[in-house]
Amino acid sequence: MKNRTYLKVRTKRQEPFVNCKLYIVNSKVTILGCGSAKPTKTTSPSGQLVELCDKSFLVDCGEGVLLTMQRLGVHTGRLYNIFISHLHGDHCFGLIGLLTTLGMLKRTQPMHIYAHPDLEKLLTPLLNYHANDRLYDIIFHPINPRKHEVIFEDRTVSVETIPLKHGVPTCGFLFKETHRVKNDDGTFDHVTRKRYAYCSDTMYSEKIIPIIEGVETLYHESTFLQSMAARSKEVKHSTAADAATIAQKAKVGKLILGHYSARIEDHSLFLAEAKPIFDNTFLAEENNVIPL
Repeated sequence: MKNRTYLKVRTKRQEPFVNCKLYIVNSKVTILGCGSAKPTKTTSPSGQLVELCDKSFLVDCGEGVLLTMQRLGVHTGRLYNIFISHLHGDHCFGLIGLLTTLGMLKRTQPMHIYAHPDLEKLLTPLLNYHANDRLYDIIFHPINPRKHEVIFEDRTVSVETIPLKHGVPTCGFLFKETHRVKNDDGTFDHVTRKRYAYCSDTMYSEKIIPIIEGVETLYHESTFLQSMAARSKEVKHSTAADAATIAQKAKVGKLILGHYSARIEDHSLFLAEAKPIFDNTFLAEENNVIPL
């Protein structure tokens, strides 16, 4: 395998819609990490496992995500797609550990990674050095975080980017559970069932509202409290009140807060700030499984 090419580049959609049955499954998100840049005794950096239509999607992969996955017994054999919101370390430093571990487990199925194009430059030398004998391919899908577009689409799930405002190019991801319904004239309508919006590091921005409007579940970062609003704007993050205001204006079903600053040990303070603005708010805590 010494001369093998490790990262293949493909763009956009993996496979077109075809006839499919209506899946009746439990849609959920598992919190693998809910802290910000600095790990604490109770939080690891960002990571979530989104499960829709019998498929698993990893969203961000900070340090400690692999450990949490192993602790929870997550079956990585069902994981084929990873989405990285941006290239700050607390959202991608766990990726090389995950990929090399999959190699040690003799994985043979390909892994698809959707991220800013620079991730390929960062991963290639590490994979060539640490995973030279792995048996599976990594297929890299470069995305434009500043553009709202469909980046993944198969028979039952589609994923769209949500452009966000942060210090580096950053996007969230909108997961849609869909199926096709055949009309009497032989044409097909795409029917959306459940939607989950993941909005990682971002300052307050109402530009995302048209994209996430009415989603059943919204995850929106809440790094700081309103008492730290000046600091929040300086580093282009959101407060719990910011997240709740977006949820209220977008008329979402429920809001999940996360990406807590290590300076704030009592996470109930985030909830206390958000609920008066948007009552159906919950805290992301590691190991939690949240129905979508």
